[in-house]
Amino acid sequence: MKPSPKDPQLEAFFSSLGFDRKTKIEANLCVACNKPALLFSDKLSELEFSISGLCQDCQNDVFGKKEEEEL
Repeated sequence: MKPSPKDPQLEAFFSSLGFDRKTKIEANLCVACNKPALLFSDKLSELEFSISGLCQDCQNDVFGKKEEEEL
């Protein structure tokens, strides 16, 4: 997947914290849990991965599951 563009200073900040967001997204790996990020519940979740680098499970943990997923 192609990572969304970020300001170079923000990318440098992420790197200083130990997050290599761009490389992980390009490799389809979650920046939080390091597991493969290949399946998403919808296009919005897939877009979120390109922004944050969070897989679907980590997105669910951070943002909460969508109501239709909980039924």
